[in-house]
Amino acid sequence: MSIQKPTPGTGGDRYIPYEKRSGEESVVYFTRDLSAKGLQKIYARICDNLTGKTGIKLHTGEPHGPNIIPRPWVEELIKAELPDGVIVETNTYYDGGRYTTEAHRETLKVNGWTFCPVDIMDEDGTVALPVKDGKWFTEMQMGKNILNYDSLFVLTHFKGHSKGGFGGSNKNIGIGCADGRVGKARIHTTPGSDDMWDISDEEFMERMTESAKAVVDHFGEHISYINVMRNMSVSCDCEGTAAEPVVTPNVGILASKDILAIDQASVDLVYAMKEEEHHALVERIESRHGLRQLSYMKELHMGNDRYRLIDIDHDDKEISLQDAVKDLVPFQA
Repeated sequence: MSIQKPTPGTGGDRYIPYEKRSGEESVVYFTRDLSAKGLQKIYARICDNLTGKTGIKLHTGEPHGPNIIPRPWVEELIKAELPDGVIVETNTYYDGGRYTTEAHRETLKVNGWTFCPVDIMDEDGTVALPVKDGKWFTEMQMGKNILNYDSLFVLTHFKGHSKGGFGGSNKNIGIGCADGRVGKARIHTTPGSDDMWDISDEEFMERMTESAKAVVDHFGEHISYINVMRNMSVSCDCEGTAAEPVVTPNVGILASKDILAIDQASVDLVYAMKEEEHHALVERIESRHGLRQLSYMKELHMGNDRYRLIDIDHDDKEISLQDAVKDLVPFQA
């Protein structure tokens, strides 16, 4: 595999305002109802394309992780709407509570993910999914069991991330479906390097996004996304109890059938907050060049960065970003 250099000037540290974007618009649904009922209500807007056997891609977290999506919300949703659904995960690249399948299953028990089947997709090996039009990869190694599902429901806790700047739907499947030994290594590490985390900034965003594209293309029309904007530490849920304290207000829940639109809308809502509300998360996003996730998704034709934000709490009224984040309550631990 040839080693390439990131495209210069791609601006992963520079936010592009909505009015400077071009192209078609997608639909992103929004609710302020951060509850099990709110999750079910917004899920109903994006579930009609989830047919056949459905995998639920969820970050189940390191042991006792404080910020993951509340387990009772997910349990109620699955029992009400996805009784045959299966939570899908893969093992981690780093040594921790989910590094081996055995340890991973113990962590699932600790965190309460025992109410439905959980498929650790790389437990029995990998499969290479094609990456179309990528500059880093022509294929990406995923957990082999991804082939067992007809549809994928991507249920994401939106938050910061130590490497990606932010973790949205793109990170959830780009890292979270890649197998723990081969796929994740190809995203994070230059072959032959002694530093397993040596790939960073724009290059890391591009590699992660190409991995996500392989998943998006594999499921085609049978994939939908929800981002839960709650307990948004600058740290990923992979940091568990070591995560940085949350200082950003909770916002609500977003849903879409467009992966770029939902991640772009989530980032836009962060930027639409007051300075004192968003400074920590914005600094984390920009210092890691995390915005390159969005521009590269657009370059790879994974979706639209323009959208209509539909407030399902108020008769499906289209609202502005400013209306969505006005009167936010400061986060209380």
